[in-house]
Amino acid sequence: MAPGRLTLHDRQRIATGLTEGRSYAEIARRLNRPTSTISREIARNGGPADYRPERAHHAATRRARRGTPPRPPATGPRDREVFQTEEGAVDMAVAMGLPKMVARVLIGLWLSDDGRLTAAELARGLNVSPASISMAVAYLTRQGLIRRERDLRRRRDIYVVDDDAWYHSSVISARQTLQAAELTKAAGETLGLDTPVGRRLARGGAFLERISLDALASAERWRHLLPPSTSP
Repeated sequence: MAPGRLTLHDRQRIATGLTEGRSYAEIARRLNRPTSTISREIARNGGPADYRPERAHHAATRRARRGTPPRPPATGPRDREVFQTEEGAVDMAVAMGLPKMVARVLIGLWLSDDGRLTAAELARGLNVSPASISMAVAYLTRQGLIRRERDLRRRRDIYVVDDDAWYHSSVISARQTLQAAELTKAAGETLGLDTPVGRRLARGGAFLERISLDALASAERWRHLLPPSTSP
């Protein structure tokens, strides 16, 4: 594999490959790079629909100047597998719309032994500031992706991710979509169903309403696949 960081020319070839509809694996072969390198590069720079080589190169240059927090070395095959799994999961979460730090905290919790970490443990494990952890866990808690518990013995909060988080996050997302549907339908009625804008909004609202109601029903239908929550 080619050593060193991606160059601007490499990034321009990535953009060309995306324009031509080539897969990440094919682009990687053409650049003699690992596929994971290409997928991370695209995910952190706007995704396949918005990848811009010059912008991506400037962002990489800025990150290099700031420096990145050191990570513990991967000392064996198992360590490398865990590291690659973590990096791939973070890139996937970023591509789905999560901010990078939020994604790192979420995946850090998912890959911890029991899914329970304090803010201090997260900060040490990710080698970031407590303020960064605070913002990330606030976002994840609002989205139902994690929950907060109070450890009365140690008098500190513990952030928890378990199987039931899949259910809660799905329900919260569907309810947010349903709220958007109601607002869209109401706007369409206000503007008038006899106008092009009103009809367009009403149709869009009806579509969002239907899929969000289906998602809520599906979450309830399949909740039995998840173990019962152990939260107090």
